[in-house]
Amino acid sequence: MPAPHTLPADDSRDVESFATVLSEELPGHWTIQYHQHARHEEQFTHAENVWDLNEVAAALAEYALGADAHLVRDDGMSLYVTVHPRHEGEFLVAAIAPAGVAPEAYAGVHEPDGIAVPADAERAARAVTADLLPRYDIALAQVRHNAMNPPQTEPGAQQEQVVMTWLEDGSLAAVTTTRPSAEVLLAEGFVWESAAKAYVLGGDDTRAQAHAVRAAGARLARLGVATVLRAAARPAAEATRPTPQPGARTTARTR
Repeated sequence: MPAPHTLPADDSRDVESFATVLSEELPGHWTIQYHQHARHEEQFTHAENVWDLNEVAAALAEYALGADAHLVRDDGMSLYVTVHPRHEGEFLVAAIAPAGVAPEAYAGVHEPDGIAVPADAERAARAVTADLLPRYDIALAQVRHNAMNPPQTEPGAQQEQVVMTWLEDGSLAAVTTTRPSAEVLLAEGFVWESAAKAYVLGGDDTRAQAHAVRAAGARLARLGVATVLRAAARPAAEATRPTPQPGARTTARTR
């Protein structure tokens, strides 16, 4: 996996100050948890449950963002706030998935993808209130309903799986036959390789590789997809099965 891009040295955006003012403008009472990342790995720890497969997920995968803030409302709703790495006049705000919920409850629930907001906290709060919070409420309600009413599995039915196989060079090849699972892999740094007929994650940075595997597994679980990790028992070209060729993904949202 390539080294992450870094922010410009003169980037003066203050995540903590912005998040503080934003929390005062949003409906309800919010508390703030600010995190300065001493190491890049800490970014992944604080973003582990970010409920996004679009613009915010791409920023987290590609950039070292330096800091983030969690806004937590009294009812348990949580928001993730960080800088927008591609636009110096913007921040990113995303929903955080609830903890302690069975992965099966996320199956079929559309991710309430985050949004880019202006650095003006008052304008940003209006955008979050009008766009992100309603979609977050809907997704939370669906997950909680699913958790209270788990689907009955038919006898003999098999759960969808993404099979990840270690290759001799230390990279990891993931095979899937569905578009949602493919999008998760791409968002976490896997790259489609036609020769292998798989999504491949390089092994140059083993810590980053391990994080990507954990993050992909968590996101796939929310879709009701199991992850199977195994060693290659035969050459990779023989170990794969047909996988859909990915199309171009658009990571920028239209606002």
